[in-house]
Amino acid sequence: MNRLPYRVLALDLDGTLTNSQKQITPVTKAALEEAALAGVTIVLASGRPVMGIQPLADQLDLARLDGYILAANGGQVVSCRTGQAVFTSAVPGESIAQMEDIARRFQVALLCYDSQGVISSSPQDKYVRLEAFNNGLPVAYEGAMARRITWPTPKLMMVGEPDKLAPCAQYAQHFFQGKLNVFLSESYFLELTALGVTKSSGLERLLEHLGESREALMACGDGLNDLDMLSYAGLGVAMANAYAQTKAVAKAVTGSNDQDGVAQAVYRYIFNRS
Repeated sequence: MNRLPYRVLALDLDGTLTNSQKQITPVTKAALEEAALAGVTIVLASGRPVMGIQPLADQLDLARLDGYILAANGGQVVSCRTGQAVFTSAVPGESIAQMEDIARRFQVALLCYDSQGVISSSPQDKYVRLEAFNNGLPVAYEGAMARRITWPTPKLMMVGEPDKLAPCAQYAQHFFQGKLNVFLSESYFLELTALGVTKSSGLERLLEHLGESREALMACGDGLNDLDMLSYAGLGVAMANAYAQTKAVAKAVTGSNDQDGVAQAVYRYIFNRS
């Protein structure tokens, strides 16, 4: 049997793996299972925390199929089979109290995640609640974050009204320059990760763990936070519903997330079926 051209498949979630109803269709699930059984390592790559990705991994049965979760935009990679982290690029602990001070100064909320759900000093904030809803998690804690977080955490977020968060983002980017990645993922979501963390940096470390090269990686995505991943992969595939900038860096374009575009890409580029 000929060796498959792409042996690691990284997938963004919303707008890529899932359709407009946030569902993995039977067609896409069947294509991914066939790929996994043929020896392809499936990686779910997202800005969400592990707990926010786990339900989709469970739907795809990635524990049995030996897949991986790439969480926090590359800040953490976890084996679905063992539940253990392959690595975590942790935010420096001393930065958390500084984040709290900045959040108070600009009247925005700070949040993170633990094994129980979202934790925040402002649990009733509507954007804290929105992030919890987006990940299907409860808001589990109220209180000072710096004293609460005693584990390596790959990501925190400041959230709030855009007119407050924009100046907060500008200040935080300057304050943490050379220390943290600080970027807006939405006008109301400011993400803070360890310096140098991206989806591509996380995939690079995972490929090293798997003994594979970037040439063996196929990645599918639609968003602006997928640009580096698609550029890095041996084959970057943009969805038909992707941003124009995302399509511009991709080497191929597949169907939309409502046309089982991931399945189309699997059959065409991994199995060489038209």
